[in-house]
Amino acid sequence: MKYLSAALLSLSGVVSAATTTLAAPSTTLQTSVASRAAAPTNKINVSASANFASTSGTKFNVDGETKYLAGTNSYWVSFLNNNDDVEKALDTLVNSGLKILRIWGFNDVTSQPGSGNVYFQHLSAGGSTINTGANGLQRLDYVVAAAEIRGLKLIINFVNNWDDYGGISAYVKAFGGSKTSWYTNTAAQAQYRKYVQAVVSRYANSPAIFAWELANEPRCNGCSTDVIYNWAASTSAYVKSLDPNHMVTLGDEGMGLPGDGSYPYQYGEGTDFVKNLGIKTLDFGTFHMYPDHWGTHYNWGNGWIEAHGKACVAAGKPCMLEEYGTTTNHCQNEGPWQKTALATSGMASDLFWQLGVQLSNGPTHDDGFTVYDGTSDWTCLVTNHVAAIK
Repeated sequence: MKYLSAALLSLSGVVSAATTTLAAPSTTLQTSVASRAAAPTNKINVSASANFASTSGTKFNVDGETKYLAGTNSYWVSFLNNNDDVEKALDTLVNSGLKILRIWGFNDVTSQPGSGNVYFQHLSAGGSTINTGANGLQRLDYVVAAAEIRGLKLIINFVNNWDDYGGISAYVKAFGGSKTSWYTNTAAQAQYRKYVQAVVSRYANSPAIFAWELANEPRCNGCSTDVIYNWAASTSAYVKSLDPNHMVTLGDEGMGLPGDGSYPYQYGEGTDFVKNLGIKTLDFGTFHMYPDHWGTHYNWGNGWIEAHGKACVAAGKPCMLEEYGTTTNHCQNEGPWQKTALATSGMASDLFWQLGVQLSNGPTHDDGFTVYDGTSDWTCLVTNHVAAIK
């Protein structure tokens, strides 16, 4: 989701401040986190490979089963300082039957934050550093370890097209150019790949990884669609060279494909969904859906789902409705989309935006799209949806 206000994020309480006390992890989690911090490796544990998620035609195979999968998004879980809160969020998923959680694997800064604030990478033309400390990638370690124990699957994203948590703009500030030239900026791409290598090497053995994701909603406004296509082909091949056993996906909004000619179907944002699906080192297609922000109507979303399913059938790859939501009448507006996704050939999964839970310092951020555990919206969009899948 692109429209996150930095002010709202800080007010929400889920991005913990320096004064937050770290809760003691369980022995199993503590061992797992410590081992990753001490010796991250990209060597694959072959015996664990049977537990890795994979594709099976236009569906996903997870834990030996090929079926439709439901999940959600949480941009904030990677930045929680309180381990108990991480576990509570993931337990909510386990109890609900949701299987996939998409999270931010990036948190870029261009100036050193205050002590205790979580960040993953400091970008600077004079020398960038990747933070592997307790307020850095060890927070992500904890999420991955906690997901492993619970049998959950994570999609981990490497960079944001938008400015929240640094994103492409942070690279531009450090290395120059613009958001559109970022895809071909040699210095920026070299550091991006260093960061990708650092993250992938920590979790290449983990059955908790569902897929690596190149970017959140990559766009190149006004560019030839070759720019993102070439970048995605080269970068996904690089990720596969680091970790051939996990899936890789682009993370795009699915813009640019045959349809009714409305804004999302057009190619002006530099993406061609059908062409990108043809990249051999991308395992499945992603698309997002926000009629509130795209100048369309709620019923329009059903055709958007069907158009992507058709493209995925033609490509022989699964389609994931990776983000979707509305700011009003969640059940009334989003329920039909879930039914359409379940009924559409080529569709393999949907992940609503976004997870809402009560943590130790209050509710997680409500951006208007959030669906909170224990509400009537949760019943219709999670409980009933999971039951329909079963």
